Amino acid sequence: MPARTQEEIEHGSPDRRRVAAGSAVGTTIENYDFLAYGTAAALYFGPAFFPAGNPVTGTLLSFATLAAGFLMRPIGGMIGGHFGDRFGRKPVLVIALFVMGFATFAIGLLPTYQQVGLLAPALLVTLRLVQGLAYGAEWGGAILMTFEHAPRRRKGLFSAIPQAGVPLGLLLANVVFLATSGIQSSLAWRLPFLLSAVLIGVGIVIRLRVAESPEFEEVAKREETVRSPVLHVLRRDGSTVVRVIGLRLAETGAFYVTVTYLLSYLVSSGATGRETGLAAVITASAIGLVTTPAFGALSDRFGRKPVYAAGCLLTAGFGFPLFLLVNSGAVVAIVLAVIVAQAIAHDCLAGVQGSYFSELFDTRTRLSGASLGYQLSASISGFFPLLAASLAAGFGWAGVAALFTGVGLIGLVTVAFTRETWDRARRHGPREAVRVPAGLS
Repeated sequence: MPARTQEEIEHGSPDRRRVAAGSAVGTTIENYDFLAYGTAAALYFGPAFFPAGNPVTGTLLSFATLAAGFLMRPIGGMIGGHFGDRFGRKPVLVIALFVMGFATFAIGLLPTYQQVGLLAPALLVTLRLVQGLAYGAEWGGAILMTFEHAPRRRKGLFSAIPQAGVPLGLLLANVVFLATSGIQSSLAWRLPFLLSAVLIGVGIVIRLRVAESPEFEEVAKREETVRSPVLHVLRRDGSTVVRVIGLRLAETGAFYVTVTYLLSYLVSSGATGRETGLAAVITASAIGLVTTPAFGALSDRFGRKPVYAAGCLLTAGFGFPLFLLVNSGAVVAIVLAVIVAQAIAHDCLAGVQGSYFSELFDTRTRLSGASLGYQLSASISGFFPLLAASLAAGFGWAGVAALFTGVGLIGLVTVAFTRETWDRARRHGPREAVRVPAGLS
């Protein structure tokens, strides 16, 4: 293909909107599948897949299987990064979506502990590991396809569009669980997994029609692809990978405390029923469809670093107010708490990550670097619902609130030591950046 013109760089590829929409549909489906497991783990999997007894033990074991999927995400990120940086973003996206769909649908067909004993949790963990592998391979490709097709000055906004798949996937998953909550059988948790087959089919068709990244095609044409992109990025940009891990802990750690552990806490503490918790998450997710791209657009105007720092600061300051509002038992207070934690604090970070993380790495190893840092952080945060349940058992809700605050502080410290990738010179271009006031020329 011919080299891109300056106009194409400034205004993006002709397929930029279709790519953004296709990536958003794909990430929505992936997040529906992956996050539906978190909701089911909080509300159903304890008694369904583990021996009857202490309900706290069942909850802990359920969250342990949730965490197992996160262990595979860095491996999925490395596999997806390797093939995506060597052979293209598009094939990785299609395969990852297919694998995720297979694992999610199969979970809906699993026998329970009462039916087959220990084989049930073994199969559950196996399929969760497959989910983690697929999700780890998917995120970076979806973000980079959009980022590399986007107009130069609107990469923050465009890269935030696939990130909106997180609240949309969460919204769909919780709507389905809310709709099935009145069913007095295992169909209450099976149907959300079985229905994913329809979404997967639609997503694969859309992704097959998406054009390959123009930036990757330029690198491939110049024969500048790296033979071992993961090793290359670890040697050249290992410290940047560590920074991405720290930056993302503020977002994903607080996220899983809010949307997974908090659902279980609301029911076990007697603060409210599961329907109120699901409704709060649904409301916040719906708002997130607007706030996520809005924060991405703000980063195009003011820079990635200040917007990200604001999200970390809000996360650090909201840990204890979150639980004080929830413990009031008032429906309005609970919904408000989840909206602030999820639709504002979380989405302020998620909306900036696509562009910020992509710009920290070179095009040749961008997918490997961004995916590796992103998914290594996820593998840590996947244990946060389990850690939160353990802290609650030992210290009460204050222990979980301190955990929420702590991840915000980690992000705040990390962003202070991470360079700005979208400064004034890059935002406005060379001419505007070097404009000299009259009288000083």
